[in-house]
Amino acid sequence: MSMTARITELIAAERLQFQVYVILSLSVTFATAILYYFNKDIYKPFIGRFNPIIVMLVVSLLGFFLLAFLLARGWFEIFEVSNIKGWIVAVGLAILFTAVIIFIDSRVILPPDINRPYPDSLLFYPTIGFVVEIIFHVLPLTILLFLVTSLFKNLDFQSVVWPCILIVALLEPIFQTWFGFSRPYPAWVMAIIALNIYLINLAQLYLFKRYDFVTMYSMRLTYYLLWHIIWGILRLRILF
Repeated sequence: MSMTARITELIAAERLQFQVYVILSLSVTFATAILYYFNKDIYKPFIGRFNPIIVMLVVSLLGFFLLAFLLARGWFEIFEVSNIKGWIVAVGLAILFTAVIIFIDSRVILPPDINRPYPDSLLFYPTIGFVVEIIFHVLPLTILLFLVTSLFKNLDFQSVVWPCILIVALLEPIFQTWFGFSRPYPAWVMAIIALNIYLINLAQLYLFKRYDFVTMYSMRLTYYLLWHIIWGILRLRILF
């Protein structure tokens, strides 16, 4: 059976999961277009001179094929129906990690421009969060799992998934602590922030494995809402 035929068959068998992903992709692309129309520069620190709408379409298409591969292997799901428990866990974890980073912020006072300003933040964080999920989670996890299971055929998915998750969870904290701060902070501050980001990524990837992609993304959305949007507004009044 050709690759096209297999993908078509998979889409037919898992129609709802792919429909949810397409709706999600179109939603974040539409939100990106709206924000880019009103603020041409907001995405430049992250994607340079590239058109963010094109970037979002490319990332969405990439995510489609990556998630299709993971779904075809039976490794991960895109969306599970009646996943209320997973969403509750995702929200609870997001609240916990937000409390930690707010506590850190209240003690060391992170830069005033660490968050995108309101009201741009309402569209910026859901869109950039989608990109982060595909680039920092789905892409490297798919590549790593494919390579390990291909090179070591005697190892099954369950025996390699957690080592792969532990490695992939390192990517965002390394990126954030390396590029995310405009001025240096004491080593202990950076270590605590990096650890918090690592645990966030670890929790997200657990949700991806235990539930689905949408649950993983919903945790990031909740965390962004609490930390970057709501606290992002309040901290400028409280801390500065």
